[in-house]
Amino acid sequence: MTSAPPPEELDPDALKAVTHPLRRRILGMLSAGPATATKLARALGENTGATSYHLRELARFGFVEDVPELARGKERWWRTRPRDIRWPRRSEQSAESRVLFDDVQRQGFEDDLEKLNRFAEKREELPGGWPDALLFARGATWLTEEELQQLWQDYMELFRRYWRTEGDRSPEARRVLVRWLAFPDPGE
Repeated sequence: MTSAPPPEELDPDALKAVTHPLRRRILGMLSAGPATATKLARALGENTGATSYHLRELARFGFVEDVPELARGKERWWRTRPRDIRWPRRSEQSAESRVLFDDVQRQGFEDDLEKLNRFAEKREELPGGWPDALLFARGATWLTEEELQQLWQDYMELFRRYWRTEGDRSPEARRVLVRWLAFPDPGE
C-alpha cells in the first residue's frame, strides 16, 4: 500500500494557478486517469495549444506530472500528482489569499454537489452494493477550539490510513469522493 504524501501548505501563487476554470476542468478529467493534451482538448472542447499550456502551468505548481512510461514519440501523457494539500490558517492569510481561498472552497462545493447529483441520477446503474454507497452523517457537538483542531487531526489521520493511488488500488475499488466539514454554529 502506498503511504499518503506528507501534508503541504499551498502558497497563494499555486492557489491562483488552480482557480483557473480550464485548469480545474483539466484536473477533474485527470482525476479519472492519465491523458494527453490532445485527448483533454477533445474532451473539453478546447484546442491542444490551450490544454498544453495549462498542463505546463499545473505542472509548474506541482498539481500534475509527466507519465513517461506511457509516452510514444512526442506524445506526452499527464496525471495528477498525489498531494495532501493544506491551507494556511485564515488568520495567517493575506486579504487576497482569503478571497482566492473562499472562491476555491465555493467552486469545490459546487463541483461536489454536481457530482453528488450525478451519482443520485446514475446510482441504480452501478453494480453490486455501490448504489448503497452514499454514506453520510450530520450532527452537532460542543467543542473548544483545541478539541475541534484535535477532531480535524484525528479525521486526517484516519483518511490518510485509507490513502490509495490509482496504481495501488484493488481492481474492485472505485474512486470515492470525501468531504469533511466542521464549523462553529453562527447562531441565528
